[in-house]
Amino acid sequence: MKIAGKFPDIRLRRIRKKGWIRRLVSENSLSINDLVLPIFVRDGKNKVEPIKSMPGVNRYSLDKLDSIMRKVQKYSIPMIALFPYISKNKKNKLGTEALNKNNLICKSIKLIKKKYPKIGIMCDVALDPYTSHGHDGIIFNNKIDNDKTNKILVKQALIQAEMGCDVISPSDMMDGRIGEIRKALDRKNFHDVCILSYAVKYASSFYGPFRDAVGSKINLKSDKKTYQMDYRNSNESLREVALDVKEGADIVMVKPGLPYLDIIKNIKDNFKIPIFAYQVSGEYSLIKYGIRHKLIKEEAILESLMAFKRAGASAVVTYFALEIAKKIS
Repeated sequence: MKIAGKFPDIRLRRIRKKGWIRRLVSENSLSINDLVLPIFVRDGKNKVEPIKSMPGVNRYSLDKLDSIMRKVQKYSIPMIALFPYISKNKKNKLGTEALNKNNLICKSIKLIKKKYPKIGIMCDVALDPYTSHGHDGIIFNNKIDNDKTNKILVKQALIQAEMGCDVISPSDMMDGRIGEIRKALDRKNFHDVCILSYAVKYASSFYGPFRDAVGSKINLKSDKKTYQMDYRNSNESLREVALDVKEGADIVMVKPGLPYLDIIKNIKDNFKIPIFAYQVSGEYSLIKYGIRHKLIKEEAILESLMAFKRAGASAVVTYFALEIAKKIS
Protein backbone atom coordinates (compact mmCIF):
# COMPACT_ATOMS: atom_id res chain seq x y z
CA MET A 1 0.00 0.00 0.00
CA LYS A 2 1.53 3.28 -1.13
CA ILE A 3 0.93 6.30 1.09
CA ALA A 4 1.74 9.77 -0.24
CA GLY A 5 3.75 12.12 1.91
CA LYS A 6 6.23 11.64 4.71
CA PHE A 7 7.13 12.94 8.15
CA PRO A 8 6.73 15.70 9.29
CA ASP A 9 3.80 16.34 6.90
CA ILE A 10 2.12 13.09 7.93
CA ARG A 11 1.73 12.63 11.68
CA LEU A 12 -0.54 9.73 12.55
CA ARG A 13 -0.55 10.77 16.19
CA ARG A 14 -2.86 13.64 15.23
CA ILE A 15 -5.79 11.22 15.03
CA ARG A 16 -4.92 9.70 18.41
CA LYS A 17 -4.51 12.85 20.47
CA LYS A 18 -7.94 12.91 22.20
CA GLY A 19 -10.60 10.38 23.15
CA TRP A 20 -13.25 11.95 20.93
CA ILE A 21 -11.17 11.65 17.76
CA ARG A 22 -10.06 8.12 18.59
CA ARG A 23 -13.75 7.25 18.84
CA LEU A 24 -14.50 8.88 15.50
CA VAL A 25 -11.81 7.00 13.57
CA SER A 26 -12.06 3.64 15.34
CA GLU A 27 -12.39 0.79 12.86
CA ASN A 28 -14.18 -1.68 15.14
CA SER A 29 -16.58 -1.52 18.05
CA LEU A 30 -17.97 -3.90 20.65
CA SER A 31 -21.58 -3.79 21.81
CA ILE A 32 -23.85 -5.85 24.02
CA ASN A 33 -25.26 -7.28 20.78
CA ASP A 34 -21.94 -9.08 20.26
CA LEU A 35 -22.14 -11.13 23.47
CA VAL A 36 -23.31 -14.65 24.33
CA LEU A 37 -23.15 -15.77 27.96
CA PRO A 38 -22.48 -19.46 28.81
CA ILE A 39 -24.41 -20.69 31.87
CA PHE A 40 -23.80 -23.94 33.74
CA VAL A 41 -26.81 -25.68 35.29
CA ARG A 42 -26.76 -28.48 37.85
CA ASP A 43 -29.04 -30.85 39.69
CA GLY A 44 -30.28 -30.07 43.19
CA LYS A 45 -31.98 -27.16 44.91
CA ASN A 46 -30.85 -23.80 46.27
CA LYS A 47 -27.41 -24.18 44.66
CA VAL A 48 -25.14 -21.42 43.39
CA GLU A 49 -21.91 -23.37 43.28
CA PRO A 50 -18.61 -21.61 42.48
CA ILE A 51 -16.36 -23.36 39.97
CA LYS A 52 -12.88 -23.31 41.47
CA SER A 53 -11.05 -23.41 38.14
CA MET A 54 -13.14 -20.49 36.78
CA PRO A 55 -13.23 -17.69 39.40
CA GLY A 56 -16.49 -15.74 39.23
CA VAL A 57 -18.37 -18.46 37.31
CA ASN A 58 -20.99 -20.63 39.03
CA ARG A 59 -23.21 -23.64 38.48
CA TYR A 60 -26.90 -22.90 39.12
CA SER A 61 -29.69 -25.20 40.21
CA LEU A 62 -32.97 -24.56 38.40
CA ASP A 63 -34.49 -22.65 41.30
CA LYS A 64 -31.50 -20.27 41.26
CA LEU A 65 -31.39 -19.56 37.54
CA ASP A 66 -33.32 -16.33 38.11
CA SER A 67 -30.32 -14.88 39.93
CA ILE A 68 -28.31 -14.81 36.73
CA MET A 69 -31.11 -14.58 34.16
CA ARG A 70 -32.33 -11.30 35.69
CA LYS A 71 -28.89 -9.84 34.97
CA VAL A 72 -28.93 -11.19 31.42
CA GLN A 73 -32.29 -9.49 30.92
CA LYS A 74 -31.20 -6.26 32.63
CA TYR A 75 -28.21 -5.82 30.32
CA SER A 76 -30.07 -7.04 27.20
CA ILE A 77 -27.64 -9.83 26.35
CA PRO A 78 -29.20 -11.42 23.25
CA MET A 79 -28.47 -15.09 23.93
CA ILE A 80 -27.24 -17.56 26.52
CA ALA A 81 -25.55 -20.94 26.02
CA LEU A 82 -26.60 -23.74 28.38
CA PHE A 83 -24.29 -26.50 29.65
CA PRO A 84 -25.21 -29.24 32.14
CA TYR A 85 -23.42 -30.67 35.17
CA ILE A 86 -25.20 -33.90 35.98
CA SER A 87 -24.68 -36.42 38.75
CA LYS A 88 -22.39 -39.40 38.19
CA ASN A 89 -25.19 -41.97 38.49
CA LYS A 90 -26.89 -40.50 35.39
CA LYS A 91 -23.86 -41.10 33.16
CA ASN A 92 -23.21 -44.22 31.11
CA LYS A 93 -21.25 -45.36 28.07
CA LEU A 94 -23.99 -44.31 25.64
CA GLY A 95 -24.87 -40.97 27.27
CA THR A 96 -28.55 -41.91 27.31
CA GLU A 97 -29.43 -39.08 29.73
CA ALA A 98 -28.98 -36.72 26.78
CA LEU A 99 -32.19 -38.22 25.33
CA ASN A 100 -34.24 -37.87 28.52
CA LYS A 101 -36.97 -35.30 27.83
CA ASN A 102 -36.98 -34.46 31.50
CA ASN A 103 -33.22 -33.94 31.82
CA LEU A 104 -31.51 -30.86 33.23
CA ILE A 105 -31.16 -29.03 29.93
CA CYS A 106 -34.77 -29.67 28.91
CA LYS A 107 -36.05 -28.38 32.24
CA SER A 108 -33.79 -25.32 31.94
CA ILE A 109 -35.01 -24.49 28.42
CA LYS A 110 -38.67 -24.67 29.44
CA LEU A 111 -38.10 -22.59 32.57
CA ILE A 112 -36.14 -19.86 30.79
CA LYS A 113 -38.49 -19.70 27.82
CA LYS A 114 -41.45 -19.26 30.14
CA LYS A 115 -39.90 -16.45 32.20
CA TYR A 116 -37.57 -14.83 29.65
CA PRO A 117 -39.10 -15.44 26.21
CA LYS A 118 -37.13 -12.64 24.49
CA ILE A 119 -33.72 -14.14 25.32
CA GLY A 120 -32.30 -16.63 22.84
CA ILE A 121 -31.19 -20.05 24.05
CA MET A 122 -28.34 -21.98 22.50
CA CYS A 123 -27.84 -25.62 23.50
CA ASP A 124 -24.84 -27.87 23.10
CA VAL A 125 -25.40 -31.03 21.07
CA ALA A 126 -22.71 -33.45 22.25
CA LEU A 127 -22.49 -36.36 24.64
CA ASP A 128 -19.45 -35.54 26.79
CA PRO A 129 -21.43 -34.24 29.82
CA TYR A 130 -23.50 -37.45 29.74
CA THR A 131 -20.96 -40.21 29.03
CA SER A 132 -19.08 -42.14 31.68
CA HIS A 133 -15.91 -41.91 29.55
CA GLY A 134 -16.10 -38.14 28.92
CA HIS A 135 -16.03 -38.31 25.12
CA ASP A 136 -18.36 -36.45 22.75
CA GLY A 137 -19.42 -39.66 21.03
CA ILE A 138 -19.99 -43.31 21.78
CA ILE A 139 -17.13 -45.81 21.80
CA PHE A 140 -17.41 -48.90 19.60
CA ASN A 141 -14.48 -51.25 18.96
CA ASN A 142 -12.23 -48.95 21.01
CA LYS A 143 -12.85 -45.87 18.86
CA ILE A 144 -15.39 -43.06 18.65
CA ASP A 145 -18.01 -44.29 16.20
CA ASN A 146 -18.96 -41.36 13.97
CA ASP A 147 -22.17 -42.71 12.42
CA LYS A 148 -23.62 -44.33 15.53
CA THR A 149 -22.95 -41.08 17.42
CA ASN A 150 -24.74 -39.06 14.73
CA LYS A 151 -27.93 -41.03 15.25
CA ILE A 152 -27.93 -40.09 18.94
CA LEU A 153 -27.06 -36.45 18.21
CA VAL A 154 -30.03 -36.15 15.85
CA LYS A 155 -32.37 -37.36 18.59
CA GLN A 156 -30.76 -35.00 21.11
CA ALA A 157 -31.18 -32.03 18.75
CA LEU A 158 -34.84 -32.85 18.10
CA ILE A 159 -35.59 -33.06 21.83
CA GLN A 160 -33.94 -29.69 22.46
CA ALA A 161 -35.89 -28.11 19.60
CA GLU A 162 -39.12 -29.59 20.94
CA MET A 163 -38.43 -28.01 24.34
CA GLY A 164 -38.00 -24.57 22.77
CA CYS A 165 -34.28 -24.24 22.05
CA ASP A 166 -33.61 -21.50 19.49
CA VAL A 167 -30.11 -22.43 18.36
CA ILE A 168 -28.94 -26.04 18.12
CA SER A 169 -25.16 -26.16 18.53
CA PRO A 170 -23.42 -29.42 17.61
CA SER A 171 -19.98 -29.22 19.25
CA ASP A 172 -19.00 -32.87 18.86
CA MET A 173 -17.04 -32.64 15.56
CA MET A 174 -18.56 -35.80 14.04
CA ASP A 175 -18.57 -35.74 10.24
CA GLY A 176 -21.96 -35.33 8.56
CA ARG A 177 -23.98 -34.49 11.65
CA ILE A 178 -25.05 -31.02 10.46
CA GLY A 179 -26.83 -32.39 7.38
CA GLU A 180 -28.55 -35.13 9.34
CA ILE A 181 -29.71 -32.73 12.06
CA ARG A 182 -30.98 -30.18 9.52
CA LYS A 183 -33.00 -32.81 7.65
CA ALA A 184 -34.46 -34.17 10.89
CA LEU A 185 -35.42 -30.68 12.12
CA ASP A 186 -37.11 -29.84 8.83
CA ARG A 187 -39.00 -33.14 8.76
CA LYS A 188 -40.45 -32.24 12.17
CA ASN A 189 -41.30 -28.70 11.00
CA PHE A 190 -38.58 -27.01 13.07
CA HIS A 191 -37.68 -24.92 10.04
CA ASP A 192 -36.97 -21.82 12.12
CA VAL A 193 -34.54 -23.47 14.53
CA CYS A 194 -31.00 -22.32 13.74
CA ILE A 195 -27.95 -24.55 13.61
CA LEU A 196 -24.76 -23.05 14.94
CA SER A 197 -22.06 -25.52 14.02
CA TYR A 198 -18.86 -25.83 15.97
CA ALA A 199 -17.33 -26.28 12.53
CA VAL A 200 -13.80 -25.41 13.63
CA LYS A 201 -13.07 -26.92 17.03
CA TYR A 202 -9.47 -27.68 17.79
CA ALA A 203 -8.09 -30.35 20.13
CA SER A 204 -6.91 -27.70 22.55
CA SER A 205 -5.28 -27.57 25.96
CA PHE A 206 -7.45 -24.56 26.83
CA TYR A 207 -10.59 -26.61 27.62
CA GLY A 208 -9.57 -27.89 31.07
CA PRO A 209 -11.69 -25.59 33.28
CA PHE A 210 -14.78 -26.19 31.12
CA ARG A 211 -14.42 -29.96 31.44
CA ASP A 212 -14.21 -29.43 35.17
CA ALA A 213 -17.36 -27.26 35.03
CA VAL A 214 -19.45 -29.94 33.25
CA GLY A 215 -17.90 -32.82 35.18
CA SER A 216 -16.28 -34.66 32.26
CA LYS A 217 -12.64 -33.98 33.13
CA ILE A 218 -12.32 -36.69 35.76
CA ASN A 219 -13.81 -39.31 33.40
CA LEU A 220 -11.73 -38.50 30.32
CA LYS A 221 -8.78 -40.90 30.15
CA SER A 222 -7.61 -40.10 26.62
CA ASP A 223 -7.49 -37.12 24.27
CA LYS A 224 -9.97 -36.08 21.57
CA LYS A 225 -7.50 -35.77 18.71
CA THR A 226 -9.23 -38.34 16.48
CA TYR A 227 -12.22 -36.04 16.01
CA GLN A 228 -11.23 -32.52 17.06
CA MET A 229 -8.88 -30.61 14.74
CA ASP A 230 -5.09 -30.56 14.82
CA TYR A 231 -3.93 -27.11 15.94
CA ARG A 232 -1.11 -27.22 13.39
CA ASN A 233 -3.63 -26.97 10.54
CA SER A 234 -5.39 -23.95 9.09
CA ASN A 235 -6.52 -24.91 5.56
CA GLU A 236 -8.46 -27.79 7.07
CA SER A 237 -10.72 -25.25 8.77
CA LEU A 238 -11.92 -24.04 5.37
CA ARG A 239 -12.85 -27.58 4.38
CA GLU A 240 -14.75 -28.06 7.65
CA VAL A 241 -16.70 -24.83 7.20
CA ALA A 242 -17.44 -25.52 3.53
CA LEU A 243 -18.92 -28.92 4.39
CA ASP A 244 -21.05 -27.60 7.26
CA VAL A 245 -22.35 -24.66 5.22
CA LYS A 246 -23.31 -27.06 2.42
CA GLU A 247 -25.10 -29.28 4.94
CA GLY A 248 -27.20 -26.41 6.30
CA ALA A 249 -25.32 -24.57 9.07
CA ASP A 250 -26.62 -21.03 9.64
CA ILE A 251 -23.69 -19.90 11.78
CA VAL A 252 -20.23 -21.39 12.35
CA MET A 253 -18.10 -21.35 15.49
CA VAL A 254 -14.34 -21.17 15.92
CA LYS A 255 -13.11 -22.63 19.19
CA PRO A 256 -10.87 -21.70 21.03
CA GLY A 257 -10.69 -18.00 20.36
CA LEU A 258 -7.56 -15.91 20.88
CA PRO A 259 -5.01 -18.50 19.68
CA TYR A 260 -7.06 -18.86 16.47
CA LEU A 261 -7.65 -15.29 15.31
CA ASP A 262 -5.95 -16.13 12.02
CA ILE A 263 -8.54 -18.88 11.47
CA ILE A 264 -11.44 -16.48 12.12
CA LYS A 265 -9.95 -14.01 9.62
CA ASN A 266 -9.39 -16.73 7.03
CA ILE A 267 -12.99 -17.95 7.28
CA LYS A 268 -14.31 -14.38 7.18
CA ASP A 269 -12.39 -13.73 3.97
CA ASN A 270 -13.67 -16.91 2.30
CA PHE A 271 -17.29 -17.29 3.45
CA LYS A 272 -20.25 -14.95 3.72
CA ILE A 273 -21.67 -16.53 6.87
CA PRO A 274 -21.90 -15.30 10.48
CA ILE A 275 -18.89 -16.44 12.52
CA PHE A 276 -18.95 -16.79 16.29
CA ALA A 277 -15.82 -17.12 18.39
CA TYR A 278 -15.69 -18.93 21.73
CA GLN A 279 -13.42 -17.35 24.31
CA VAL A 280 -12.98 -20.63 26.11
CA SER A 281 -12.57 -21.43 29.79
CA GLY A 282 -8.77 -21.59 29.71
CA GLU A 283 -8.57 -18.14 28.12
CA TYR A 284 -11.04 -16.79 30.68
CA SER A 285 -9.17 -18.26 33.64
CA LEU A 286 -5.78 -17.00 32.47
CA ILE A 287 -7.08 -13.44 32.06
CA LYS A 288 -8.98 -13.61 35.35
CA TYR A 289 -5.85 -14.86 37.15
CA GLY A 290 -3.80 -12.00 35.70
CA ILE A 291 -6.35 -9.41 36.82
CA ARG A 292 -6.71 -10.91 40.31
CA HIS A 293 -2.97 -10.85 40.87
CA LYS A 294 -2.61 -7.38 39.32
CA LEU A 295 -0.40 -8.69 36.53
CA ILE A 296 -2.69 -7.13 33.95
CA LYS A 297 -5.49 -4.54 34.03
CA GLU A 298 -9.22 -5.15 33.63
CA GLU A 299 -8.92 -3.38 30.30
CA ALA A 300 -7.38 -6.64 29.03
CA ILE A 301 -10.89 -8.16 28.93
CA LEU A 302 -12.12 -5.53 26.48
CA GLU A 303 -8.88 -5.76 24.50
CA SER A 304 -9.24 -9.52 24.13
CA LEU A 305 -12.86 -9.27 22.98
CA MET A 306 -12.07 -6.50 20.50
CA ALA A 307 -9.50 -8.82 18.93
CA PHE A 308 -12.34 -11.16 17.90
CA LYS A 309 -14.26 -8.32 16.27
CA ARG A 310 -11.12 -7.12 14.52
CA ALA A 311 -10.56 -10.62 13.12
CA GLY A 312 -14.12 -10.71 11.77
CA ALA A 313 -16.26 -12.46 14.40
CA SER A 314 -19.97 -11.54 14.41
CA ALA A 315 -20.32 -12.41 18.11
CA VAL A 316 -18.32 -13.86 20.99
CA VAL A 317 -19.32 -16.55 23.46
CA THR A 318 -17.57 -15.38 26.61
CA TYR A 319 -17.75 -15.84 30.39
CA PHE A 320 -17.00 -12.11 30.60
CA ALA A 321 -20.33 -11.23 28.93
CA LEU A 322 -21.99 -9.80 32.06
CA GLU A 323 -18.90 -7.85 33.13
CA ILE A 324 -18.51 -6.28 29.71
CA ALA A 325 -22.24 -5.64 29.29
CA LYS A 326 -22.27 -3.80 32.61
CA LYS A 327 -19.26 -1.71 31.56
CA ILE A 328 -20.75 -0.91 28.15
CA SER A 329 -24.08 0.06 29.73
